[in-house]
Amino acid sequence: METPVVLEPKLVRPRDGRLIAGVCAGIADRFGLSRKTVRVLFVVSTILPGPQFVVYVALWILIPSDE
Repeated sequence: METPVVLEPKLVRPRDGRLIAGVCAGIADRFGLSRKTVRVLFVVSTILPGPQFVVYVALWILIPSDE
C-alpha cells in the first residue's frame, strides 16, 4: 500500500492580491494563514527594533513571482 504524497504549496509571490510586492501574501498562502493577519503582524513588528524592511526587500528579491 502506497502512502499518498502531500504536496506543500510553493512559496511564491502571487500576482493577484498584492499590496506592495506580494511577500506577505505569499507567506500567508504558503502557511495557510490569512493575508490580513500576516500583513498586520509585519506592520506591528516594525515597531520593534530590527531589520524588518531589509528582510522584506530580501524576500522580495528571493521569492519568485507566480507566473
